[in-house]
Amino acid sequence: MSLLLVAHGTRKRTGVTLIGSLAERVAETLDSPVHVAFVDVLGPTPSEVLQTLSDRTTLVPAFLSRGYHVSTDIPAHVAASGHPAVTVTEALGPSPQLVRVLVDRLLECGWRPGDSVVLAAAGTSDLRALSDLRRTSTLLSAVIGDRVELAYAATGEPKVADAVARLRRRGARRVVVASYLLAEGLFQDRLRLSGADAVADPLGTHPALVRLIVNRFRRARVPVAA
Repeated sequence: MSLLLVAHGTRKRTGVTLIGSLAERVAETLDSPVHVAFVDVLGPTPSEVLQTLSDRTTLVPAFLSRGYHVSTDIPAHVAASGHPAVTVTEALGPSPQLVRVLVDRLLECGWRPGDSVVLAAAGTSDLRALSDLRRTSTLLSAVIGDRVELAYAATGEPKVADAVARLRRRGARRVVVASYLLAEGLFQDRLRLSGADAVADPLGTHPALVRLIVNRFRRARVPVAA
C-alpha cells in the first residue's frame, strides 16, 4: 500500500517545508513512507507521482475544505495517471479535530473568553468550500461559547481587516484572529496586518492535525476509478 499526501502548492518555501514535515510525521506514525504531490504552482503533480507507484494507493487531500481542487483537480489527476487502484479520502475539514487545533492556537496567542474572534480562511468562490468554512466557523463558535466571524485573506468578503474593523465599530474591546491556514506565507502576513489585537499561528504541524491525516489514511474506504 502506497500513501500520497496532496496539497495545493506554493512558491513559499515555508509552505512546501510544512507539507514535507507533515508527511514525515505521518510516516513515522504509520511506519510507512508518505509521498507528497501538489495540484498547483509546483510539482510533482499527483498524476506524476501516481505513475511511479504500482501498488494500491491511498491519497489524502491536505485541504481544509472541499472545493475545486478536491472535487475536480484531484480526480482528474487520478484519471490521467492511469493508476488502477487509488482510494481518495475526504479533505481534512471541516472536522472537530481541526477546531481543537484552532482553539489551541487561539490560547497560545493570548485569546481569552470575551474576546471577539475572526476565523480567517484563505478564501474561495466554491459553494461547497464556503459551506465547509461556515460549518467550521459554527463549530468553533460552539466550542468557545461566542459567535465567530468568518472572513477571508484573499477571495471572498469580508476581508479579514474589514471584519476586524467592523467588530471594533460594534464595540469589541479585543479582537483576535484565528488563522485557518496550514502554513506561514503571504496570507498569514495579511492576517498580522489586519489590525487585530492578536493573531494565532497557522495550524502547522500540531499533533492533532498529524493524527487527523493519519486517521484519513487508516480509514480510507472509497476507491476512485482511474
